[in-house]
This record gives sequence, structure tokens and C-alpha cells, in this order.
Amino acid sequence: MIRQDAIEITRFLAETPDTPQCVLLVEDDPALRRYLEVVLQRAGYVVMTAGDGLEAMKVLLTLQVDVIVTDALMPNLDGYELCRFVRNSDHLAHLPIILLSALDPKNSTEHVDVFLAKPISPEVLLSTISKLAAD
Repeated sequence: MIRQDAIEITRFLAETPDTPQCVLLVEDDPALRRYLEVVLQRAGYVVMTAGDGLEAMKVLLTLQVDVIVTDALMPNLDGYELCRFVRNSDHLAHLPIILLSALDPKNSTEHVDVFLAKPISPEVLLSTISKLAAD
């Protein structure tokens, strides 16, 4: 469920110039999700989190985000399906997507901008987001 304060924060950010980017972090492992959330927040990003692709879809349909960082394998709706959903949505297709996985990319990375192998280094994730934001 999307909290009301999250909706208000993203509305404020959308109306305020020079605001930090909003990253949607989609990860089913709660410990890794929290760790990456803290890393991103300390780097100055606003972070919205989702535990699976279905939750992420709800966030994307409700709130404005600038970058998606998603795990590949998750319950309910996996990262590959989430990426296809984003690329097939007219209002979301422009969003940069970073796919994280401990497995080989499997040739299923045509819908993503960057594939990063787990375990992920915070420095690599942050530099990848910065590079995508600059493009």
C-alpha cells in the first residue's frame, strides 16, 4: 500500500526545482532492500521501495519516479515482467531501468538500460544511477 506521506513527498519534489531524483527500489529481500535504501538516501536520493514487481507497478502508476532499480527474480511479478510493463507504457517508457541479479542476464535484458550482477557494490550502483541521470 502506498502511504499518503509518500504521495505528498513526490508531489512536492515534482513542483520544486533542483530537487533530488526519486529512485524506485524494487527488491524482495528486506535486508538488502533496506541496505540499498540507506545507501541511496545517504547519496541524496529520495527512495520509494517495493517488495515485488506488483507493488512497484502500483507505485509507478501513482507516483513520479526518475529511475528504477529492480531485482530480476521476485514473487508475484518478477523484474523482467516489470521491465516489459514499463517499456510498453507510454508514460513510463522513458524511465531508466537498472536490473540486479545474481544470475546470468539470460538475454532478457533488452528492456533494461543496465544489468548489474549481485552482490552489488554501492559505488557501482551510485555511479550507474548518476551516469543514467546525466544521459
